[in-house]
Parts: sequence; C-alpha cells; structure tokens
Amino acid sequence: MGKGRLEAFSDGVLAVIITIMVLDLKAPHAENLGALRPLLPTFLSYVLSFIFIGIYWNNHHHLLHTVQHVDGRILWANLHLLFWLSLVPFVTDWIGESRLGVQAVAVYGFVLLMAAIAFTILVRALIAHHGKNSTLAQAIGRDRKGNISILLYVIGILGVFIRPWIGIAAYVIVALIWLIPDRRITKRLASDHSSHT
Repeated sequence: MGKGRLEAFSDGVLAVIITIMVLDLKAPHAENLGALRPLLPTFLSYVLSFIFIGIYWNNHHHLLHTVQHVDGRILWANLHLLFWLSLVPFVTDWIGESRLGVQAVAVYGFVLLMAAIAFTILVRALIAHHGKNSTLAQAIGRDRKGNISILLYVIGILGVFIRPWIGIAAYVIVALIWLIPDRRITKRLASDHSSHT
C-alpha cells in the first residue's frame, strides 16, 4: 500500500501534540516580568519538547522519503512511535509543575527513550520491507547516532537520581545530536539521484 495516509496521519498527530503542549502554557496574572520567573521550568521544558517533536517530524519525513510503500507491520510500528510521542505533552507539563522534580524528569526521559526505541523499530520494519540493499538500509548503516541516543537516555534517566540536571543535560545532548536533519539519508538520496541522471 502507499505511504500517503501514513504520512498525513503522522503529520496530523504531531501537529496536535505541539498544539496540546502550547495550550498547557499559562500566562501569569501579574503584569511585571518577575511573574514569569516561576514559569521558567515549564517554558524551558516546553522548548525542549517542541525541539524533540520537531526533530521527530523532520526525521520521520526524511525516513519516509526513502520508501515508496508500507505494510501492516510498518503501520503498527508507526502507531507505536506516535503513542510514545503523544505522551510528551503530559510529561512536559509534569516537569514544569513539579519544578524539575526527580521522578518527573526520570519519566520524561523514559518517554523519550521509548520514543527513540519505537523510531528504531520503525526504521527496522521499513528496512525489512524494502530490503538490505534499499536506499534506507544503506543510509542508516549501523545507526550509531540512534544507538548513542538510546545510551544517553539511559544515562540521563539514571543520572536524574543523582542530580536532576544530569538527566536534563543528557536529554539536551541528544537533541543537539539530532537537531541537524539526518544527513545520512539526504546524502544517500542525492547519491542515488545523481547515479540515475
């Protein structure tokens, strides 16, 4: 089957996730800038979560650009990813409300970890469907970037129980690693395009 509905549905879900997150930001009742200080943890967790959702949207787009069709296993793998991403607004709000509470930051990291694992499962399902010689398989290779991200999430989750900022720092490092779109796929697509012209 074609990939169009999967892409459209995923884009819609990610747009709703971002909308829900921004709706959780509440303006202070006071009119001075000092009233914003208590909202800083909420705002910063929103910014980090917005970046993560943007990263997933961007890389999901690149991922699906390399394939032409999907099957039922890919649809379920994609839904699995969207499930974990749909929990991001909840854990983002919890971090803000708890003012970077240890358990909230750990659960936030767990949701990010599960989303990363779900993305890896989606990649593997796409490669299994399109073959080991497909553009996607050649672009992903051993997926060091993905594996390092999963390791950093685990370090972050465990580090939270020493100091919450250790977890936050690990999550920020993962975001920085992925902030630039996945060049492996872009390079592979450009290489395939030039070889066909």
